[in-house]
Parts: sequence; C-alpha cells; structure tokens
Amino acid sequence: MSGTIEVRKPGLATTVQDAGRTGYYHLGIPPSGALDQYSLTAANLLVGNPAGAAVLEMVYMGPELRFTAAATVAVAGAEMVPKVNGEERPVWESFPVAEGDVLDFGYLQAGARAYLAVSGGVDVPEILGSRSTYGLGALGGLEGRPLTEGDVLPIGGAPGRAGLSVPADLRPALGKEVEVRVLMGLYDHRLTAAGRSTFLDTTWTLTPVADRIGFRYGGAELETVEREPPFGAGQDPSNIVDAPYPIGSIQVPGGVEPIVLHRDAVSGGGYMMVATVLSGDLDVVAQSAPRTRTRFVEVDLDGALAARAERRRRLDRLREALAP
Repeated sequence: MSGTIEVRKPGLATTVQDAGRTGYYHLGIPPSGALDQYSLTAANLLVGNPAGAAVLEMVYMGPELRFTAAATVAVAGAEMVPKVNGEERPVWESFPVAEGDVLDFGYLQAGARAYLAVSGGVDVPEILGSRSTYGLGALGGLEGRPLTEGDVLPIGGAPGRAGLSVPADLRPALGKEVEVRVLMGLYDHRLTAAGRSTFLDTTWTLTPVADRIGFRYGGAELETVEREPPFGAGQDPSNIVDAPYPIGSIQVPGGVEPIVLHRDAVSGGGYMMVATVLSGDLDVVAQSAPRTRTRFVEVDLDGALAARAERRRRLDRLREALAP
C-alpha cells in the first residue's frame, strides 16, 4: 500500500534526487541527480528499486521522518547511522519500517552525503524525465527546493526486500585523504609548466564552499602563461572566450582555488578548464567533507577508459550481489 513520509526535521540540505535528467544541458539545464551515483544505485538495489529511482540525498546532517505506511528502506554513502524509533540500524543494508515509525540519523562519522532509498521510490512528479531537484532553477523534486519541516512526500508503496547487505568489498572507502583522477585539458595550455606541476603536485584542501554546484579547494596558486586577452575574454589570467563546461571540469579563477564543477553546475562560461574529473571519481568528490585533503592524479585517455570499464564491472558485481 502506498503511503507518505512526513518531514519532522529536514536535516541540513535534504533533496529528492534520482539518476538525473539528460538531454537538456545545451539549454542550460544541468543533469542534477545524486552527486554520488554509486551510492544511489546501491541504496536502490538494496530495497528492490530500479537503480535510478528517486531517493533522498542527505548532506552532513540527516532528517527526522515519520512513515505513514510500512516500507523497506536502506541508507548508503556517508556513515550517518539510521535509527528507527531511537534504535540503530545498519548502513548499506535494507531494513523494514512500520506504519508510524520515526526514522532519524546519528552524527556524520565519515563521508558527506548519505542516500535514503524507500521501496517504490520517492514518488514526486517527473519534470523533463527526472524527479531530481535542481535548486537554482527551482525545478523537480518537491517544489524545486530542499525539504522543510512539515513537507509530505509520497512514496511508491512497493513491498521491497529487507535484510540484503552490500558486501564489504563493494562499499567505498571514505577517508580524509583522497585521490581524484583527472584528464588534463581542455585549457591546460593556459598554465605554464610550473603551473601544471603545481596543480598535480599540490595536496589541496577542500574548503567549506562545497555544494551541488561546485567544490572549491585551497592550497596553492597556479602560474599562467602571459598573454594579451583575446577579444571576448576578460582581464583575469584565467579568462577565456566563453565555452561549454563538462560536468567534472576544474576551473581556477585567478589561478587560485580550483573548483570542481558538479551536477548542478552551469553549462558554460568564461574560465579556463585545466582538467576534468573522471566520471566515476565524481563520487569521490561528492563524499568529500570540508578539509578533506585531495590530490589530483593525471591519467591519459586509455587510463580513463580503463577506469570506466572497471566501474562498470564493479556495478555489475553490485547488481549480482543484490539480485532477487
């Protein structure tokens, strides 16, 4: 039987997200969707949902929720221990909730974003083929915004499957020091050899400016090649004539504080992109809390393709482990 989730406390920045909306980035509408796509998939498979069904993405602090119908739920991603009526439940494992149960969460212990899947999915309307929230555009999710106290979310009402668990070797490590693989370009020629070395050799620290649009890092200043700005570009040494931004591209305004653009980023602009994060490693970025120490590791195209193939094999293993 379908039911609802009543939001008693919203958490810090809880939104409805699914696998994202595709096909509209050229119109300035980004994909949105879960920042950590692997954890989204795992949480959904645990409760018997399609991999890309709508879930709640919870950032740093979880909400307090009351269920008006029985359901199966699972939490994947950051270590944010769920509690049903005050009793702890495991992460990376599906478990039942009954009508009237209250689900809340302990303090964040590792990572940054946890994903709550509910059997049947969070049943908000689809907008442009997705239920994901795009906050800047007030699009999707619940009225295009994060949850607030008093909100009511419809859920799909499927029975789900309790008691499933993601094997330990398929659970991502969540550390305070991470490596993020990148392909250099498209505008790394704007860096001097020393600037390029600085970018790759520096251990960067994630600042508190880290949200669905972009993650800003501090630690060094990058030397750029001297030039006379071309027509249509600004005077900042990192300015270019406006160009499209790939999701995961790294821009460095003023040569300081690299910014990794994530799934709610604008589709283009006038800052050089010195590198692009591999799609699978965007999950690593998503699980980085402020002050996470980060190294950007260069790979070539063959290395990027190999990483993509390895990610697909890992997802296949996850599906096999959680298959009906």
